[in-house]
Amino acid sequence: MQIFENIDKTLSLTVAAGEKKHMLLLSPENAVLHIRQLKDSELTLHVLSLSDADAHVQITVAQDEPGCTTSLYGLAFTRGTQTVDVETHVLHNVGGGTSNQLFKNVLADSSRATFYGELKVLPDAQKTEAFQTNRNILLSREAKMRTRPQLEIYADDVKCSHGATTGQLDPNALFYLQQRGIPLAEAQRLLLQAFFEDVITTIPDETLQEDIRAQISARLV
Repeated sequence: MQIFENIDKTLSLTVAAGEKKHMLLLSPENAVLHIRQLKDSELTLHVLSLSDADAHVQITVAQDEPGCTTSLYGLAFTRGTQTVDVETHVLHNVGGGTSNQLFKNVLADSSRATFYGELKVLPDAQKTEAFQTNRNILLSREAKMRTRPQLEIYADDVKCSHGATTGQLDPNALFYLQQRGIPLAEAQRLLLQAFFEDVITTIPDETLQEDIRAQISARLV
């Protein structure tokens, strides 16, 4: 797994035929990635924004040969006046490929975040399976989330879906935990960690998983 911390540059790379590549952007600042995948390659990319720095990330992945797998995961916990913008473009140029995108955000104070996700399946990309999900939680009235998932399909033998939701922590779940003697701050921490868990567990390094959980807890203080 390649880890890029506080990255502030443009990267262009090719995932070779049959290669399995895992990249992780930790607290990126200004990152632009252009990635090309060749036959039967696998790409896993995580974008984790857990610092107080503003972040602007743009990711373009082109499946140019058949049999590719693309997995994009992201989480951000913003606070103060922080801004985090993530833009993804996944291009299925040929058939027989799969892609999955899962991005989650928690926004506190007067912070801002945006997610723009483009998923494009071109006419020759039959037998494609592609999915995109964006989920967001607002912890204050001043926090603002803008989300725009976009699906363009020009092939007819595909399985594709996208969706986005923005809301608050479930008050019934908070009440349930408090009724069992758990303080409000701890109840919030438990629910937020559960919200992020399906992203965290896709990171293969268990030590890094625990570090991410600790950083999430620290941002609630």
